[in-house]
Amino acid sequence: MRVLFVLLFFSTSVMGQSLHPDVGGWYMYFWNTKFKNSQFGLQGDIQHRNYQVAGDLEQLLLRGGFTYSPKNTKLKFTLGYGHITSGALGKEDKSTSTESRIYQEALMPQKVGERFYFTHRFRFEQRWVADLDTRTRYRYNLFLNVPLNQTDLKKGALYLALYNELFVNGQKGKASNNFSVELFDRNRFYSGLGYSLADNLRMQGAFMTQTTNSVKKRQIQLSLHHAF
Repeated sequence: MRVLFVLLFFSTSVMGQSLHPDVGGWYMYFWNTKFKNSQFGLQGDIQHRNYQVAGDLEQLLLRGGFTYSPKNTKLKFTLGYGHITSGALGKEDKSTSTESRIYQEALMPQKVGERFYFTHRFRFEQRWVADLDTRTRYRYNLFLNVPLNQTDLKKGALYLALYNELFVNGQKGKASNNFSVELFDRNRFYSGLGYSLADNLRMQGAFMTQTTNSVKKRQIQLSLHHAF
């Protein structure tokens, strides 16, 4: 709980940046599966991000990885790859750039009391962005789901969904192409509601504020979370 309060404080303490006038739209599908009678599996996500609620492509993100869950634990480790196509701001500008990304991830679920479902996610990324030097980034995300009408997140659960994610760059200073890199990359604070359509299928609607060194941007998010 103490970590959550620290992250929430951080998310509201970097708000001196200008506010972007447009509200963006992010539409996402997350999936994961296990190989039968095995500790190994797969997971991934597809995300279509717009500078506006509809239209003006910000990013198309395709990501997937191999997972491993040690016996007698709830831990999950992932080695994965992501491909990102980024668009330019403004519907008239159709130019795009690409990024390839390898990532290593650890998920640590934690239940506190009867209704507080935390997940700690640690992620390390190696990034190859067009026209820039190879870069690395560290990410920590603290998720919290709180069911409102029952004590678990199984079918029929209506729940509060919160998270805060901090991004820190592995390199600082001038990169190639006169691109400046700061230690702090961005922070995302997310709050919304979710509903469990089935034990293995949930949908969420939320509002997220993303803060960088120069700007704050607000996004409406709709997502589907599927385990099979």
